[in-house]
Amino acid sequence: MARGRVSLQERVRRRTRAGLVARSAERELFRGNFDTAPEDGLHRFLFHVHGTAGVGKTRLVKEFEHLAREQGALTAYVNETSGSVPEVLESVCRQFALRGHRLKDLERMLATHRERRHEAETAALAVLDPAPDGAPSTGGMALARAGLAGLGLVPGVAPFAAVLDPAQLAHGADRLRSVLAARFRSHEDVRLVLDPASVLTPVLTDELDAVAADVPWIVLLLDTYERTGPFLDAWLHDLLTTDRYGALPDTVVVVTAGQLPADPARWGTFADFMTSLPLQPFTEAEARGLLAERGVTAEPVVAEALRLTGGLPVLLSTIAGTRPAGPEDVTDPSATAVERFLKWEQDPGRRFAALAGALPRLLDADVFAVAADCDRDRAEELYAWVETLPFADRLGGRIRYHDIVRAPMLRLQRGRSPRGWADGHDRLAQAFRRWREQTESGRDTGTLWLDETWCELRLGELYHRLCAAGPTAVSDTLRDLVEACDQGEALAARWVRVLEDAGRDAGAPGVSAWGDRLSAALASGGTQAVLDTLLDRAGPPPPVPGRLPVRRGGDEPSTTPGRGVPAGHPDFPGDPVGAGPTPWDLDFAGAPADIDWMSQEQARLMTPADVTLPAPLLARIHRDRALAHAARGDHASAVTELSGALALTPDDARTLALRGEYLRALGLHAEAVADLERATALDPADAYAWASLGATRLTLGHPQGARTALDHALALRPDYTWALVRRARVARELGDPEGRLAALDRAVAAEPDSAWAHCERGDALRAADRDREALAAYDRALALDPGYASAYASRGVAHHRLGHLDEALADLDRALELNPSYAWARERRDAVVQHRDG
Repeated sequence: MARGRVSLQERVRRRTRAGLVARSAERELFRGNFDTAPEDGLHRFLFHVHGTAGVGKTRLVKEFEHLAREQGALTAYVNETSGSVPEVLESVCRQFALRGHRLKDLERMLATHRERRHEAETAALAVLDPAPDGAPSTGGMALARAGLAGLGLVPGVAPFAAVLDPAQLAHGADRLRSVLAARFRSHEDVRLVLDPASVLTPVLTDELDAVAADVPWIVLLLDTYERTGPFLDAWLHDLLTTDRYGALPDTVVVVTAGQLPADPARWGTFADFMTSLPLQPFTEAEARGLLAERGVTAEPVVAEALRLTGGLPVLLSTIAGTRPAGPEDVTDPSATAVERFLKWEQDPGRRFAALAGALPRLLDADVFAVAADCDRDRAEELYAWVETLPFADRLGGRIRYHDIVRAPMLRLQRGRSPRGWADGHDRLAQAFRRWREQTESGRDTGTLWLDETWCELRLGELYHRLCAAGPTAVSDTLRDLVEACDQGEALAARWVRVLEDAGRDAGAPGVSAWGDRLSAALASGGTQAVLDTLLDRAGPPPPVPGRLPVRRGGDEPSTTPGRGVPAGHPDFPGDPVGAGPTPWDLDFAGAPADIDWMSQEQARLMTPADVTLPAPLLARIHRDRALAHAARGDHASAVTELSGALALTPDDARTLALRGEYLRALGLHAEAVADLERATALDPADAYAWASLGATRLTLGHPQGARTALDHALALRPDYTWALVRRARVARELGDPEGRLAALDRAVAAEPDSAWAHCERGDALRAADRDREALAAYDRALALDPGYASAYASRGVAHHRLGHLDEALADLDRALELNPSYAWARERRDAVVQHRDG
């Protein structure tokens, strides 16, 4: 045979690969597309495969990948294991690198995205919810992400103006503005945090353009699109049909595959460059062809196989794989395809192994060994056989049973042996817990939620506990979900999905109800709606206090001139309401050998109303909601939420301190003092409570009491910038200009990137008739925060005192432009105009 020629046998193997003899039209259409030049009107850039579960979408997509590689294409396959656009791009980078084409610029940008996001969240957390010991609080990350998402807490510096709505910027907190402004001085850095796809995708298009010079085709295959489409479809549409992300090389071909047709509202007008491939069950002729190719030709067997499978390729392949011999194998007309597969498999060990492999959602050799409950050598032998089964889909280094086969296998085991079902899931849950604990050894628990391996193990543990109807499995999953919400919607969705999956697989309507309700909440309102649902459904609603009066008009004592938010005091307190031991520290809740089966059945049928979360956890949800309200400047709603938290945990000092500060911001100073004095009595080591108490006493006209409280705060935290600035204000009231300036010198030394501290120091220098030094302080404040109206107004006054009338008017005009209702700035401007005009 001539060198380089393909043998006839190889041609046959390629045509029958993965049992796809019946998809020849689709395969030929896709393969032929590579023979059509991109400039030809018949060439297609997008193929959308769709059809019901079990119809063979994934198999066809994998075959498309084989066909593309035969044409020299560089390919990447992505499924629902990627939960966002950045995760999809990371998967593409990994797969291209394995084939010798590294997307180095994109890899670097993805690494930068992770770093910037972590830095931004850390900075926001340090500002919004610092713990006294410096450790992040359990609820703080939700607030940090909320601030970064535009809840009025993103820095108001010039480079950000094009990113966020001005109305949002108007509610920013001074310290967070200055901290993030110091960290991120470029527009791109902010977009990389807030809208990563807008920065990463142009890098992708440039990288693909460079790669296109080395390969004839680039093929991206996006499977399980019913799950990935919600976050990918709009992005893919913009990538393929607009110039938003730059020019793609015309040798890019995209394949999507899901249960639903393409969205006609989005893709309906682009039929000239895309092809829809609806997949139907095999016709009788196609099904017979597949069975014959597998050696199944006896007519009674073929007829029964056709009846059992309805033409679904995965079931046909499952039955054909056992090669039933004759009519004696098809005597039971009521059997399902899966039952028939198990009946035709002669080796009882293999039958058990096939069923055991259905229990986990994902299989590798370690998980299978636990599920099969046999020695390692036998487990490896059986796992090698399981890997060859037609319904065992490969997923990286692991396998997953096709849902069409796995679901009846689970029903069969659950119905045939409830005790065996529970024992199997208990065994798996304990294994996942053991593996999880090994990953935790010697590590900071605060980092675990960022560890993909840890998350997978924890989810596996919870899934099997839920399936075994462990008495605390639902409540522990919901407790975890609160933590997951802190990490963002993508992770929260995985915890919601474990409830959906376990409820469906275990036939547990109570668990399913939780999954359905929380999934709908996440889709409609994000993690905040999930927390709302947990409060509504997992505990008695706390009493709602009456409406709180809110001070109207005038300068509130909790703001600096020209500001509508608490001046420079975004230092929300540290650890939120303690939720007790974390779920993974609790005793394992799996079923013991002498399990009370009535209790287990009650757990299986549990309804949402049957689950009550611990009071500290419900209080924490109230606290998280309060932080979100405060981030939006709605302190009245924040106080209401904190009152709900205190109804559940009345002696929580940190929550009392937080409510006291918000009452202070609302101008309810007597009520604030009551909360803050009780908080300091409960926890004398809380610097935050002492500082807020000092500020409140000062507003009430008690500077001596204010000094005592602030000195307590500074004895606990000598570099507490907010307390130092308030201590300087007390010194001003007590007629101590040296003490005032000394406190502010300490403040800017402790936090040199605080625009607020520099502005306050400028005011102290101006009061000491050191106007030129005051100008330098104001200049520094405005370099840190160019949107700081108070600093402009104060600098304008300093210029006026120095006789710089034009500069004074320019600064005061800018202050009024930023805050048209800034009465003090308007008075100062009128004075400058009167001076100028005589």
